[in-house]
Order: sequence, then C-alpha cells, then structure tokens
Amino acid sequence: CFAGTKETAFIYAVTSAGLVHSVTRSCSAGNMTECSCDMNLRHGGSASEGWHWGGCSDDIHYGMSFSRKFLDVPIKNITGKSGSGLVAMNLHNNEAGRQAVAKLMSVDCRCHGVSGSCAVKTCWKTMSAFEKIGRFLKDKYENSIQVSDRLKKKLRRKEKSQRKIPIGKEDLLYVNKSPNYCVEDQKLGIPGTQGRECNRTSEGPNGCNLLCCGRGYNTHVVRHVERCECKFVWCCYVRCRRCETMTDVHTCK
Repeated sequence: CFAGTKETAFIYAVTSAGLVHSVTRSCSAGNMTECSCDMNLRHGGSASEGWHWGGCSDDIHYGMSFSRKFLDVPIKNITGKSGSGLVAMNLHNNEAGRQAVAKLMSVDCRCHGVSGSCAVKTCWKTMSAFEKIGRFLKDKYENSIQVSDRLKKKLRRKEKSQRKIPIGKEDLLYVNKSPNYCVEDQKLGIPGTQGRECNRTSEGPNGCNLLCCGRGYNTHVVRHVERCECKFVWCCYVRCRRCETMTDVHTCK
C-alpha cells in the first residue's frame, strides 16, 4: 500500500501548498469577494530608510486558512485507532506545504524619484513562483523523516536514537517505507522501469544510471524522416526536401 510513504507525504504537501498559492493569487487579482490584498501592511514601513509598504501584498493568511478548512477538516473526520498515526502524519505534511509557501515569501519594491533615482521605494510582499516552492518541497521529500505509526502524545521519529531531535514544521514525515518502483508489481500498480527510454548523458532523474536502477540499458538506432528546407514557390505552393536522420535511443533493461 502507498499510504504513509515519502511519496504520499510529498503529494499532501505540494497539494496543500498549491491550494494556498492559487487562492492567494486569486485574492490579489481581485477574483474573490471574500478576500483581497493584505491591508495590514499598508501604513507600515521605514521612512528613515526611504521605503514604505504599498502596492498589493499577497494575503497569504487567508490562503492558509482556506487550505486548512478545505484539506484538514475532512482528514480530521477520519476515525479509528489504526489510522490515527497516518492521520496525524497527513495533517503535518499538509501544514508543511503551507509553511513552505510562507517561508519563501519575498519583498518586491518599486523606486520613485527624479530621473529614475531611488529616493523613495514602495514595497510589497509577494509569494515565490510555485516552481521554487516545488523545489523546496522536493528537497524536503528527499530528506523526509520516518516516524512511528504508534501515535502517543505527538508524532515521534521511528529511529529511537534520534528521538531527541525535534521535528520541524517544514519537515515531511512518512510512516511506511516506499515500495520498489524499479520492478513491476501489478498488485500495487507499479509499471517498473524496464523498457523506459532514458538519457545516457543525463545525471538527472531521466538518466539511464538512475532510471534503469543499475540494470543497464539497450541501445538501438531509430530512423527519422521529415520534411525540411521548405521554400515557398511563386505561385503558390511549398517545396520541401525529405531529410533523414539516425539517432540512438536508449531503453532500460
């Protein structure tokens, strides 16, 4: 079962973060009647340093509140002792996604002054691009923490020797170890990576070394025929040549 794995943790976190990001963007764009920009910052700033809050700061507080109501409440309604550890884990990972959006908030400013000088700046808070938030959560996924499925007062690390190390709000947690995605398992719906096309020179997730799980890869030549060097001939048709290329394709053993 995939419940409680590192992959589940990442899905919960990125879904929660995506909801915060989407709702907050809609608020700032004026597409929702329940919210708008963050008005609490309007009259703040530092006059001595030559800047003040202005513009339309993203109201992340509403986005986070909406996400908690929409995603957390249905999970809290799940009952049963056997699932309590998973429930707590899922709620934690939802919050970790929200915290990622909050942590990566940045400040944008616009200069004002004669001849483009920056005598005064108007600044506002804005969310990072979701791609950046996704990379942050991907790093948390790769360093996720296994916790005990027996929920006592709070979630605790599975490894007894590390239980004194606190669990952070932004950490992703999992209960069960992930299945082997390299090998086909029809019961779990895992297709495996045999026959998958891979990039021989890439060191990333699409590289043959990683994708083929150390089994190696086969290489075969594929012939491509396509129209090329097309020119318009007066009047009125297009004349093209037929170009043929041969490329190496690598597939996992």
